[in-house]
Amino acid sequence: MSSEAAGVSGLANRYATALFELADEQQSLDSVAADLDGLQAMVEENADFRRMIRSPVLSRDAHMQACAAIATAGGLSGLTGKFLGLLARNRRHFVLPAIIRAVGERLAAHRGEVTAEVTSAKALSDAQLNAIRQALKTAIGSDVSIHPKVEPGLLGGLIVRVGSRMMDNSLRSQLERLKIAMKGTA
Repeated sequence: MSSEAAGVSGLANRYATALFELADEQQSLDSVAADLDGLQAMVEENADFRRMIRSPVLSRDAHMQACAAIATAGGLSGLTGKFLGLLARNRRHFVLPAIIRAVGERLAAHRGEVTAEVTSAKALSDAQLNAIRQALKTAIGSDVSIHPKVEPGLLGGLIVRVGSRMMDNSLRSQLERLKIAMKGTA
């Protein structure tokens, strides 16, 4: 791991710990978690938002105004809105995705859940996500919080990551394995 990545991870963990502890203290873990899910969706779906949080060119005031607008438009709780303002004031928006992941991990541990990242070629229905959740719960033996991701390049199938374990049953990987096997027979 590069020292830059380690620095971002450490920074994200410090902010995540602070936000989690404040939310727990104020008994607002659920509302903060819902706010962070909404922010994660914005990061994934809105290229302008991604550019804004990564831009070192925008002034501190521009970041703070953008955060206030996002908090108001997104209906974020007071704690989450203030937290975004703090990130803007400290010019730390670039770690927002890592903070969201770290808070999610802390929340899952607090609830006794295991977090699974499920990547598919297209968005999964609620019924499909519930079936995956039940299968993972049976296999792991504890409740599972699923974070779905869409990656059209997979073509089909799923990639499931639970902690350091990964199961790649995507069509792309199967074709890659077939390609390697075919090279050996030629």
